Amino acid sequence: MTLSATVTDVHQMTPDVKQFRLVAGDHRFEFDPGQHTTVHFEVDGEEDARPYTAINAPGTNQLVLTIKRYDDGTGSVYMHDRTPGDEIEIDPVEGNLHLRDPERDALFVATGTGITPLYPMIRQYANEGQETATLVFGERDQEHLIFRESLDQLRAGTDAVSVDYVLSDTDDDAAWNGRTGHVQDHLPEAIEGVDDLADVDCYICGVPEMVVETEELLEDAGAEADRIFTEGWEADAANED
Repeated sequence: MTLSATVTDVHQMTPDVKQFRLVAGDHRFEFDPGQHTTVHFEVDGEEDARPYTAINAPGTNQLVLTIKRYDDGTGSVYMHDRTPGDEIEIDPVEGNLHLRDPERDALFVATGTGITPLYPMIRQYANEGQETATLVFGERDQEHLIFRESLDQLRAGTDAVSVDYVLSDTDDDAAWNGRTGHVQDHLPEAIEGVDDLADVDCYICGVPEMVVETEELLEDAGAEADRIFTEGWEADAANED
């Protein structure tokens, strides 16, 4: 079942990321934070579709999508060409990424727009969590860090949430004194204070190769395989490369 939604607002977040507010008449979206809708569109007369995470809270007739434009992309180029008033076709919200148990410690690992499902989950954890949550978020440079101000406010507002940024390109950024390299390189520091990694729920989203490598690193460190949550398609994507 597809739904018709109207683009009511478009906001430029970073040089290549826009945020879109969609309103679907009298439909009420019920979902778990972290799940995604699917946007349907046409390319050269052929139907296509791409999934995008809803970053807003459920229970309204609106979805807010944060989408990075890729020059060789299809769905992202289509969406970045949308303006207020445009109608698009979307699916109900679903997906494998959502907070399993707010009474357990949680580890979130993201790169790039992989933060989009994890951001609403961390926000939910800040409100409902009974233990502690750690986010390790990797991006190219400071200019492209999505949700940085919101994450910093979240971190400042509760001791239950910690956030570490990791930048891979800091050659021209003398002001950066944080972590550098890849998020995988900093997992040991992120989990060094954990008594038993088997008691932690781990959520990973981002570049497929990162997701697969991080899963392996966490399992080697003692995480339970059934407590590591991803979208589920990353291994196949990584093997295609």
